[in-house]
Amino acid sequence: MRAKSILVGIAALALIATDAVSGFAFASSAQEQPATHAESFPAWDKFTDELRQQGMRMMAKLPERLRNDPQVQQEAGRLLLEALAARTLDAISADGDHPVFLPWINVTLNVFQPNADTVYRKAILTPGGKYRIRGERGSLRIFKLGQFDRLTEETGTNPGGALAYDDFNQLHVDKNGRFDVLLSPARPEGYAGDWWRLDPKTNAVWIRQVAYDWAKERDPRISIERLDIPVARPRPSAGNLEQRLNHLAATVGNTAAFFVDHVETLRRDGYINRLKVFDLSQLAGLVGQFYYEGAYEIAPSEALIVEAKVPQKCTYWSIILTDDIYETTDWYNNQTGLNGAQARIDRDGIVRFVVSAKDPEVPNWLDPAGYQSGAIQGRWTECSETPIPTVRKVALSDVRKLLPADTPLISPAQREQAIRERRALAQQRPLW
Repeated sequence: MRAKSILVGIAALALIATDAVSGFAFASSAQEQPATHAESFPAWDKFTDELRQQGMRMMAKLPERLRNDPQVQQEAGRLLLEALAARTLDAISADGDHPVFLPWINVTLNVFQPNADTVYRKAILTPGGKYRIRGERGSLRIFKLGQFDRLTEETGTNPGGALAYDDFNQLHVDKNGRFDVLLSPARPEGYAGDWWRLDPKTNAVWIRQVAYDWAKERDPRISIERLDIPVARPRPSAGNLEQRLNHLAATVGNTAAFFVDHVETLRRDGYINRLKVFDLSQLAGLVGQFYYEGAYEIAPSEALIVEAKVPQKCTYWSIILTDDIYETTDWYNNQTGLNGAQARIDRDGIVRFVVSAKDPEVPNWLDPAGYQSGAIQGRWTECSETPIPTVRKVALSDVRKLLPADTPLISPAQREQAIRERRALAQQRPLW
């Protein structure tokens, strides 16, 4: 009975969300009488009915130990809203003939477990079209474009690996750092500029722009346009708008439900406070990037010491925390992740992180931000080695004596200042 009531509650949450959107859209008519059912929009009614079902579907997939937790129930509701927000942007603006790079996942659209250092953007393309991408390259170590056929939110299944990955850092730039590249099935005859082949199956391109030093590195500026049709966009047809709304509920459900039981699967497979390889080659993972992960579980009096020998050569590496439903733990307002430019490496070449509820006053603290369980995930990108870090559970009171003697002491005031600086730098990166 309790599980059934929770499913009904989540369905109600989805209804509230759609009612809120409806109320906002028609605020200008607030003085008018509410429309009767016969006067409403059939496509909208269908969408709201299907959205209720998608909420129940996601909750049914949620592990039972979490489904019965009142806190997680509300976090699952938030995950549904995040999925709704993310996919609504696509439904409104995605257009292969008049493309624009839209935000795909980030600290607000916290689905599919975004990396704290990465800005993700996506544009829908029309297969076979001819496109121009231009802008200012910036100075990030990783700035790449992946080509994809179908994405998880469309199919609800693994999308398969990228059809191609192209590197903006290999393009020519002018004296002002501007690039200009064509993306088409074949190189235009006589064209001598930068060109990338567009796979015939590509209907979406996805940008990863990964920052290492948030204070010094500059994010790119980028635009995309289709060249082989007129630039002006005609009024969308009623059929096109209806089709977008008809597809929205399913994509919201696919997005919200896809990873909701992922941490529980790690627990079930015995990877609690233990890490393993995570193969993302068929889940849109970045080519050349090695992933590891495992579930974590700690009590308030405990800590985890996570250790790894840092590779001699590495373009990028980082570690992050997630919650039990695989949302990345808030990295704007807490030190829930660190990368190779932010973390302290000890004299023996080993990086040591401490996961604990209370600040152990060491540089490489990973703050679970109120969660006692979730996942640890790390990345080694274009590195000479790809070690799986070890994890030790220890008493929180023993942490300092288990770390090198020269580990600095971070005072509460220093930590407060560091988090404020982190928060400011994160906000100064693009979300849109």
